[in-house]
Amino acid sequence: MSEIKLKYDTVIKTLDSVKDALADVSIGAAGSNGKNSLDYTKKYHEREENIKTMLGDYKKAVQKNIEDTKDNVDSLKEQDEAIAVK
Repeated sequence: MSEIKLKYDTVIKTLDSVKDALADVSIGAAGSNGKNSLDYTKKYHEREENIKTMLGDYKKAVQKNIEDTKDNVDSLKEQDEAIAVK
């Protein structure tokens, strides 16, 4: 029978590094366009706001995945410890 070992510390360190990298994901603000009121400028700003919204949604989803993964890994560790006691 095969044996699968959980390297808990390695997994948690990797999740922490993913969390740190996620915190660095951002998009800068658009520069000033002065008094430009071109259709292109308006569409550009709308598109940029949409991208910022999508990026925020993406970050929330990744954060949720990180939390879920950590919870699952903690559960696996607890199960391994319970089995080892038997």
